[in-house]
Amino acid sequence: MIEAIKEFFINNFGAKFGVFFCSMLPVIELRGSIPLGAALGLPWYTNYVISVVGNLIPVPFILLLINKIIDLMKTTKAFSRFALWLERKAEKNKTRLENGIFIGLMLFVAIPIPGTGAWTGALLASLAGVKFKKSMLAITTGVLIAGVIMTLASYAIVGFLSFLA
Repeated sequence: MIEAIKEFFINNFGAKFGVFFCSMLPVIELRGSIPLGAALGLPWYTNYVISVVGNLIPVPFILLLINKIIDLMKTTKAFSRFALWLERKAEKNKTRLENGIFIGLMLFVAIPIPGTGAWTGALLASLAGVKFKKSMLAITTGVLIAGVIMTLASYAIVGFLSFLA
């Protein structure tokens, strides 16, 4: 499976653009793009920069537009359920962020586990009414930290596997 994903990105986009594109995707983000870049043999510093930049590109758009999109989604039968689910999920996590909004948002984005990341952090920040500048700074810091964690983990694993081969 990993080999098929690797081949898809190399054949269709080239290694660097494949990593960049992968880092922009929701859910995958840099948690998937950094291991992909490591598997493709990109130097760690190139992989880190490409993944962080790609992961941050959607954030300002999410922060500025998501509330309008959710309001529009609530007016349609096909998407109203999903929009309400997003709002409930954000409301549930909002209490975690309220006490230390900057640190909470930064740590939420920095922890490289499924369901956290720049996309979800931007959604939470926007729905919680956090100011744009504060949100961008917290999310950017979180992405930088997550990038370091994923880079260290990915290249340690690749190094260990090449040592065994």
